[in-house]
Amino acid sequence: MVVGLVQGVGFRYFVVQRAHALGIHGYVRNDSNGDVEVVAQGTRSALEQLLALLRQGPSAAQVQDVQATWRQPTEHVSGFHTRW
Repeated sequence: MVVGLVQGVGFRYFVVQRAHALGIHGYVRNDSNGDVEVVAQGTRSALEQLLALLRQGPSAAQVQDVQATWRQPTEHVSGFHTRW
């Protein structure tokens, strides 16, 4: 979960672009409380790189916190996309 000023600033687009570049599968979506949820599957190295990018976000974002939970995938996700 990404917490802060992360909706309305191009954050989901930023995540999709970075995830594609890293070969990560999954999705990103806005949460009703103003946070952004990211579910990502990939190599540990790629996921750690994505986490570092999430902590920065796009230039208009103000990321306060990134809460990560590591676990085995419960479903196979192909590609990386925005969920609504």
